Amino acid sequence: MSDADIPVRVVVVDDHPVVRAGILAVLADFPDIDVVAEATDGAAALEEVARHRPDVVLMDLKMPTMDGFRATARITSRHPGIAVLVLTMYDDDAAIFAALRAGARGYLLKEAAGEEVRRTVLAVARGEALFSAGIAQRVLAFFTTMPAHHPQLSPFPHLTDREREILHLLATGQNNAAIAQRLFLSPKTVRNRVSDILIKLSARSRAEAVALARDAGLGEQAEIQAQDIDTP
Repeated sequence: MSDADIPVRVVVVDDHPVVRAGILAVLADFPDIDVVAEATDGAAALEEVARHRPDVVLMDLKMPTMDGFRATARITSRHPGIAVLVLTMYDDDAAIFAALRAGARGYLLKEAAGEEVRRTVLAVARGEALFSAGIAQRVLAFFTTMPAHHPQLSPFPHLTDREREILHLLATGQNNAAIAQRLFLSPKTVRNRVSDILIKLSARSRAEAVALARDAGLGEQAEIQAQDIDTP
């Protein structure tokens, strides 16, 4: 059997059972695609990817426990040979560019026809980057007209600008008091904002939130001293 005859191995990640079942039914019609596992959130996706080492992960974005942005970043970091293809209902620029920053190799909307999904899965498995027509036009227009540091490229689009600013300062090793002084906020306000950030990132601790921020390029790479890691 030649490589061309070997089906592309896929893990499907979506938290909605009906939607996931529909995706599985569509992919089952294509003999050149083999769904080896399914997952209901990003955390489960990491386990299935480590277990099966698929060629492609078909990834939803907005999910509980761990969202698709974080899962994509971790998969592409740990398994650079595995392609992540986003399949989502969200077509806003913040979601698109956050997914690309996380390492997604393709971006499709859930309204895509089955043949388009198949074609894109096969393309990203070959190392190509492919997007649905409307998304591709916006990506091209963005990178030909916008400055490199446009805010749409910011990670964690589900955080507010203030929360992202605080997360950046956390990643540089600053404690609550220093952040409060820097941003002219009360320590209580900073403490509450940090708690909100941990919830939105599904981070179990301040240190884990800092690690996620640094993985996304926020903050500095210097290690945080133990005395700087206080309770939010």
